[in-house]
Amino acid sequence: MKKFSISSSPHLKSQDTTPGIMLELCITLIPLYGISFFYFGWSAIWMGIAAVLGSVLPEYLTNKSGLKDRSSILTGLLLALTLPPGFPLWMAFLGGFVSVSLGKLIWGGLGQNMFNPALVGRAFLQSAFPTAITTWANPEGWSNWVTGHNLAIPFLQGKALTGITGATPLSAWKFEHTSTNLNELLTGDVSGSLGETAAVLILLIGVYLYIRKIITWRIPITILLTTAVLVGVLHFIFPDRIPEIPLALFSGGLLFGTIYMATDPVSSPLAPGGQFVFGIGVAVLIVLIRYFGGLPEGVMYAILIMNAFTPLINRWIKIKPYGHK
Repeated sequence: MKKFSISSSPHLKSQDTTPGIMLELCITLIPLYGISFFYFGWSAIWMGIAAVLGSVLPEYLTNKSGLKDRSSILTGLLLALTLPPGFPLWMAFLGGFVSVSLGKLIWGGLGQNMFNPALVGRAFLQSAFPTAITTWANPEGWSNWVTGHNLAIPFLQGKALTGITGATPLSAWKFEHTSTNLNELLTGDVSGSLGETAAVLILLIGVYLYIRKIITWRIPITILLTTAVLVGVLHFIFPDRIPEIPLALFSGGLLFGTIYMATDPVSSPLAPGGQFVFGIGVAVLIVLIRYFGGLPEGVMYAILIMNAFTPLINRWIKIKPYGHK
């Protein structure tokens, strides 16, 4: 006679693990670091190392077992890609430390945080060092060992170095009403943060992550479609103030933030309907900040603001249990 095994749900279990997913996300960042290295040189590598060291330090000091899930490493890698290539390395280290300390550990650890940890660190750096984080470098090639203020001494302001010049496509449009060539946006041969390079590459990575079921399609598609619709309508009304749709979609951190930050399963809504609401909210805030605020970019603040609304969205829009009307 066969015996029945009675256990609690879930009865169907996935083979995916948190460390495995984090490792796969880290691997998908390798092409982005590669293209950043191609355009900006070794600064991309140094920035990643500094941010990762800063992010794993608080995890090591407080809970060494937390390093096994690799989430702190991913946080540091993501943070570095939101920074300009000439950013001081000690600031990148500090940003990584704040990302994990205030963005994750203070909330109770992995899975408990309300805000995306990497964006928490980036917001801290934006507030603490506004000049350094908005000082851009033009692409100078992979042979460039150091860019701008990478080796600046902590808390000391050094003399401006060569290679710091130019403006991002967003700032060029906002303050000079100058458009950027679409091919340069798609390939990444522009000034900006390390992760703003190569729009085509970021889109391909997004497709891969969706196929692997690491991210959902609802949030990215909703953000991109809503942004395109809003920018298209506003450009028709204010052609001199609002750029065309390609420049809005492929410049700045929109694609990188949409694929990697907005889809964070911890800080984004659970229900499909809530994910649509979340995506629409992010897109509306991006458009408002970019074109009606004082900053040329608004992806970071848009995602953080909607992260704060995620608990309310989860309360308002819930997943209907199977079999319930």
